Amino acid sequence: MATSTTPPLISSEQFKFSASILPPLPLRFTAANNKNHCRVRCALSSNNWRESRRLFSISLVLSNLFLIPDRMLSSVQRIIAGASAGSFLDKYVKKKKLDPLEVYVPAVILTKLQIEDVGKILEGSKPEYATCRSLLRSGLASSLRVNIRAVAQYASEDGNGNIAFDNVDRCLRALEELDSSLLRATRNDQGTSIESMKTNIDTAVLALDRLLQTVPADVLAKGKAIADAYISPEVEETEIEDPQLKQLESIL
Repeated sequence: MATSTTPPLISSEQFKFSASILPPLPLRFTAANNKNHCRVRCALSSNNWRESRRLFSISLVLSNLFLIPDRMLSSVQRIIAGASAGSFLDKYVKKKKLDPLEVYVPAVILTKLQIEDVGKILEGSKPEYATCRSLLRSGLASSLRVNIRAVAQYASEDGNGNIAFDNVDRCLRALEELDSSLLRATRNDQGTSIESMKTNIDTAVLALDRLLQTVPADVLAKGKAIADAYISPEVEETEIEDPQLKQLESIL
């Protein structure tokens, strides 16, 4: 008797049933694994993002450095060179166009006479210290710093800059000491003396005289003529006939 062999029938339902027999993973274990997995992934992503950002920044800087035009590089070099020799603002101020020298000279001469008047006030029996301080701050004396520096700048262009600027500093220093002494005298400070004030006046006047010696002779002569006409206006028409001198005198 022949027997037929038939293959065993295996259904997918049996696998489903057998798989369902296995106990499911605990929910706590699965959630923890997912959380840890997410945490590792986020940390790696953050590190990669930071590294990419840093590389991008470095590449951007390098690209800008290599793409700077030559004219911009030359401008940077000029700024650095100006900073090494002095501030960029000082360089600009020195190049600022000045008024003609003839404008400053009469003002310096008249200011010198004004300082000498302060010395005459101090020779009185009861010097008015407040009046002396006011005289040093009024009129042409208020712009003395600008005027003498302009004269010194012109002298520097003629090769006499060291002498001119030394006298400018000496004059301003003496006037500052004089003003300080006058201020203390107005407060009845016993440590001040009229003799020291007169010494400061003499120092300032001498420094201005030496500064004026750096001025060309023709310009100095015109400046003196304008100053004389300003002091004595009644002789203006008879002594001043040069139209340029009249124009400069009108400016003052």
